Order: sequence, then structure tokens, then C-alpha cells
Amino acid sequence: MIIRKANVNDIPAIKSIIDIYAKQEMMLPRSLSELYEFTRSFHVCEIDGEIIGCCALQVSWENMAEVLSFAVKQEYRDKGIGTKLMAACLSETRELGLNKIFTLTYAVPFFEKQGFEIIDKQMLPHKVWTGCIKCPKFPNCDEVAMMKIL
Repeated sequence: MIIRKANVNDIPAIKSIIDIYAKQEMMLPRSLSELYEFTRSFHVCEIDGEIIGCCALQVSWENMAEVLSFAVKQEYRDKGIGTKLMAACLSETRELGLNKIFTLTYAVPFFEKQGFEIIDKQMLPHKVWTGCIKCPKFPNCDEVAMMKIL
């Protein structure tokens, strides 16, 4: 198992993983053009040449980053892959000099195990106007906002 930064060759596999969860309305769909644009934001988990998980980290404010498009193929879940992807994002957050990391998620128990706490979405006004406004569920989002202070 290898956790590494994504490259452009990984984008179709990342999209296929995201699409599975997007069809279940568990995460936002992402276009190929959007994924190519943000290739450098992604970490992937690769096993025997197959991309089986992904996670993006995007700086969203002067001291804060967001975890998004966090997904592991169903057959590989509960094997510690998500924890390793999250560790890569947390490490990168620190390298960037940021002290907060947040997400909007349905996977509350997973993020709680990673040290995230539930917060009020109103603590993220910049997120609402940069990302949420484009979401088909806006303004009736049922995701849970969570944050970890590093």
C-alpha cells in the first residue's frame, strides 16, 4: 500500500471512486475538468497499481484547510486506508503552516476518531460563499461540519 500525491494519470480512477459515492448522495460529484485542475490537492492510496482511495486538501483561508473528496472503495474500507490518507492531509496541513482543518461530512464517527469535533456551519462563512453556494443541496445541507485544531 502506497499513500502518495496524485498525478494526472490518477484522475480517471479518482473520478470513478467519487462517482460511486456521489450517486449515493454521500459526496458532491466532481467533473473531470475540476479534478484535473485540483490534481495537486489530492493524495491517493494505491495497492498493486490500483487507486483505491483519495482525499483532497485545499487551503480555504489564511489559517485553515478543508478535506474534501475523501473516499475509499467499499471493498477496502475498515482497513486503515482512510486513516493513512487523513494522516497525509494532516501532515500537509502542518507543512503549509495552517492550524485548522475542517470538513463537511456524513462520516462523523470516522472524523471523530481522527480528532475532529462537530462545529456550527456558521463558523465557516467563507466555505458557504466559495463552495456550498454551488451545491445542489444548498441551502438545505444535511452534512455535518467538523474541525480539528492542530
